[in-house]
Amino acid sequence: MQAVEQIKECFVGIDVSKSTLDVDAYPTANPVSFANDEAGRSDALAALRKLHPTLIVVEATGGLETPMAAILAAEGLSIAVVNPRQVRDFAKALGILAKTDRVDAHVLARFGQAIRPEARPRPSQESSELAALLVRCRQLVEMVTAENNRLQSAAPRVAKAIRTHVVWMQKRLAEVDHDLDDMIRASPVWQHKAALMESAPGVGRITATALLAQLPELGKLSNKQISGLVGVCPYNRDSGTMRGRRAIWGGRANVRAALYMAALVASRHNPVLKAFYQRLVAAGKPKKAALVACMRKLLTMLNAMIKHDKPWKHEVMKSALELTKTAEV
Repeated sequence: MQAVEQIKECFVGIDVSKSTLDVDAYPTANPVSFANDEAGRSDALAALRKLHPTLIVVEATGGLETPMAAILAAEGLSIAVVNPRQVRDFAKALGILAKTDRVDAHVLARFGQAIRPEARPRPSQESSELAALLVRCRQLVEMVTAENNRLQSAAPRVAKAIRTHVVWMQKRLAEVDHDLDDMIRASPVWQHKAALMESAPGVGRITATALLAQLPELGKLSNKQISGLVGVCPYNRDSGTMRGRRAIWGGRANVRAALYMAALVASRHNPVLKAFYQRLVAAGKPKKAALVACMRKLLTMLNAMIKHDKPWKHEVMKSALELTKTAEV
């Protein structure tokens, strides 16, 4: 890939697959492929240094993009990791229906130039490890549940093997829980933030850990921004005289899953959110919609607690809630 001169801005798209890195630049077009290994990533970095890109765009591909993204971020290059569905819709809007690795790299570069997605700092190695442990914890819980379900209809010989497997997985789950606690205790900042969040009735260690690992923006954005980022902010669906039902869309599914369980508990045991939930249901809101509203309200309260470094206080939160407009989903 040759250096681009006399161009003020250069946008780069990198399509990441299991074996290759396809790189293209816009407005110039000079696609190049590299192997997705240590040597290939090093070669790609050397080529990108010559381009001095304004922004590098890669798709979130289930973790395949992480090594390259981490290298680029460490080099100080501006990088945005974007939703693949959003990029594919952009390609269709351009009339680009073909889909190959090289085409995808070109579309990503054009997406960066047209949309200018915000370049967010990559999580630290500690945050990535915490998120990985959290994912493993969730996987083990799901596997234990699946094995217990199989146990109900298993033959005696099979049941014995299942029970042995469940015991083994429960030991691994305990080890992961211990590692999670150790990582949080090792960081005074994380420990303090976790303590702040856990002061809110309904928020436990798992929810606090999920927010620490997968929502580092907490406390740094406005309530509207953090709600949209997580995906608990309802969007209008109106056209002409038609008024559609508002619904949430996109966001971070893992964070929403943690918030859902916290809001479910809070709607029963947190005095402020319990009253909020009951008021919405009494006003005719479906229970599920009321619970989503509780998720959003809990998230914004936690956001304010972290931003202002203040623990949960019942009367303060109650007053803040009464000042806000009744949420609609």
